[in-house]
Amino acid sequence: MQEYDFETYRVFTNLKIGFYGNTSSVVLLSGSTEANKLQQIAADFWQPATTFLWRENNDWKVKWFAPDAEIGICGHGSLAAIAFIQNNFGVDENIILQANNQLIKGGKYNDDKCFIELDAIPVTKELEVEPYLKKGFGIPIISHFQTNNKHIVLVESEEDLKSMQPNFERLRSSEIFGYSVTARSNSDEYDFVSRTIVPHVQQLEDPATGSSHAALIPFWSPRLNKTQFKSLQLSKRGGMFCGELIGTKVKLYGSYQKINRGSICSF
Repeated sequence: MQEYDFETYRVFTNLKIGFYGNTSSVVLLSGSTEANKLQQIAADFWQPATTFLWRENNDWKVKWFAPDAEIGICGHGSLAAIAFIQNNFGVDENIILQANNQLIKGGKYNDDKCFIELDAIPVTKELEVEPYLKKGFGIPIISHFQTNNKHIVLVESEEDLKSMQPNFERLRSSEIFGYSVTARSNSDEYDFVSRTIVPHVQQLEDPATGSSHAALIPFWSPRLNKTQFKSLQLSKRGGMFCGELIGTKVKLYGSYQKINRGSICSF
């Protein structure tokens, strides 16, 4: 029986302030594998995202699965994949991950940080703040914006965001998949804060979300008149991001730690 190696990483961390980021187990495959098998493995791992990597004609292919569904684009899983490749294959130059719908460049930044570059996710239009949103989030909302990923909800203050206790039943009355809820930071050290709410999946709130920041950085750039950012994701685990807007790309830097390794013995 063939075994497949894996390592689990936590990424977008800042252990000094007690922010443990998001976790992803990275599984090295021998080749392309049926989606139903990958979904079962992800259900067994029960990570926010399980990352599957394999080589094809010297290219790195990647897919991500939550325990209950495939993920189209996963920022923290991408950073975990880059850390895995750097740690196991000693790649010095930039790495290209070929995902479902985009190429993701990444590489090592320093001893405990990697970077990834994602396509920036622009706002497509401003929407009405409907009653279900007000009741679903239970805090004052300034505005609501649509993107081709999660919607952006701008709220009044960091304190409101910290205290927010979403009513997921109310939020599920809409078919919108998820929300990046954000406010300007109170701290001089950080630019903005956020939480990622995904009411239609088992996780409900994501701990540290790279794809959200691919939308939040271009959202905040004209509002703060800058292109380089430090931000916090105020989940229970907490996430810390450094990022910059470079044309149509968002470059994210994040600290990581490998927390375990092993082999999958049955597929």
